Amino acid sequence: MTPYAVVVPTLVRDCLPDCLAALAAARGPRPERIVLVDDRPATPVPDPEPLEHALSVLGDLRDRTTVLPGEARGPAAARNTGLRAVTEPWVVFVDDDVQVGPHWCAQLQQDLDEATPDTAGVPGVITVPLPGGRRPTDWERGTAGLARARWISADMAYRTEVLRRVGGFDERFPRAHREDADLALRLLDAGWRIRRGRRTTLHPVRPASRWASVGKQRGHADDALMRRLHGPDWWERAVSPRGRIRRHAAITAAWAAACALAVTGHRRAAAACAAGWAAGTAEFARARIAPGPRTPEEVATVLATSVVIPPAATWHRLAGAWRHRNAPAWREVAR
Repeated sequence: MTPYAVVVPTLVRDCLPDCLAALAAARGPRPERIVLVDDRPATPVPDPEPLEHALSVLGDLRDRTTVLPGEARGPAAARNTGLRAVTEPWVVFVDDDVQVGPHWCAQLQQDLDEATPDTAGVPGVITVPLPGGRRPTDWERGTAGLARARWISADMAYRTEVLRRVGGFDERFPRAHREDADLALRLLDAGWRIRRGRRTTLHPVRPASRWASVGKQRGHADDALMRRLHGPDWWERAVSPRGRIRRHAAITAAWAAACALAVTGHRRAAAACAAGWAAGTAEFARARIAPGPRTPEEVATVLATSVVIPPAATWHRLAGAWRHRNAPAWREVAR
């Protein structure tokens, strides 16, 4: 048996008990250690009851579980906190909103046993259940995209020593966005391999507010950091969709120009720019509505957020570019 530890960064959400219960029920060689990093802010003092309830489902794994306080700086920093407590040769990062499969421990052991000496990481296979009988909503399709992510940290095993050698996760990534791709690219550039595993993990679609897709636009700041660290072609190297940031910027520019021209009395030019903004926004909304269920609630949500997303995405991208303007490429730091 190849010894391994499991690290779970968590905000102690209501999904944590399901995550830990699935881990406790999984068949196969058990983890030597479970490190739960409570990343809730220290002020005000977190309520201990939800965490104790979650821990109660672990059964005999409770004695192998350590709870560490995080610094409320995001999952990258929380994972590094857990990594520092691990002494086993492999560390497996599992997010608190997933549920490992019934044979996960056995499948993980097979993944680790089959890892060649030059293999640094072995991700699991993520599945996202979508509702039957109707088309998925825009939010559900976004979550389903996690199943296609190449190096998602929702279920990722790494060699502990290799991870420490490259400095772990980059804590400048404050969200669960791009921090996994950044780490994978650094490992690949250092000559290591990342081989897809066989174990399966379920990632349910969590309920979200109508404006959740707008909040997701903060990830564009992380894209700006990825560009600084890995160059403009990082999209291709990470096998990641480029997204619509250029279109969002064009739509936002048309809106800003229409406002400026209207204020200065250039009505025809303002009308032309406003028409460009409307056409771009309509195309964006249609692209999101067409594959969905097209219910009145879904259409209203997509129409409203389609107006807000382009300027939000553009703002976060510009803010990220400014914030990380002096960040050197990671190769320069490594040298």
